[in-house]
Amino acid sequence: MDFYLKENGVRTSFEYGQMNISGDETFGFRPYQLMVASIAGCSIGVFRKILDKQRTEYEDIKVTAEVERNPDEANRIEKIHLHYVIKGYHLNQDKLLKNLDISQKNCSMVQSVKNSIEVEETLECIQLSK
Repeated sequence: MDFYLKENGVRTSFEYGQMNISGDETFGFRPYQLMVASIAGCSIGVFRKILDKQRTEYEDIKVTAEVERNPDEANRIEKIHLHYVIKGYHLNQDKLLKNLDISQKNCSMVQSVKNSIEVEETLECIQLSK
């Protein structure tokens, strides 16, 4: 990856497009947003693969991320709470919680920040009927 300094931040390009990164979100994604998006995106992707392998029927999965930062230490991210809301049929919450634990252990982004950022995950099931 190549990164180029520009007036209000940094620019990089990928096959699918250009990304602007800046401490001022009017000029691009803020670095902490990218960090949280990487962790949440990886985590939900691994979770989905596990559910699909087990043929778990679901209609939708949403993850909400809440971030705690420490203003006394360069505004570092100290904790990310990922709250999953899964809508589906015949959902078994205990099995889903076990799958969420497995996904956390297999998510490269969560494992990359292990011992420096606390990543907490909670789960809410919404049962749908056919």
